[in-house]
Amino acid sequence: MKSLSLFELMRAWAAATGLLIAVLYFGGLALDLAPSPILPLMLAAIGGFELFLFVQDIVLKRSGNARR
Repeated sequence: MKSLSLFELMRAWAAATGLLIAVLYFGGLALDLAPSPILPLMLAAIGGFELFLFVQDIVLKRSGNARR
């Protein structure tokens, strides 16, 4: 099994946290509960972080400087 670096672990935790927040937010909307107004902001911040890292990986792979 491959050992993940600290940065890869941070990405995995950010993704898991983002999914959990999304489930809480949309679950609250589905149950007609008033979710906290900060949840969409946190979801957007984590999503932006993941999107940035995804695009960075694509750029690094194209330039040949990908992490291994």
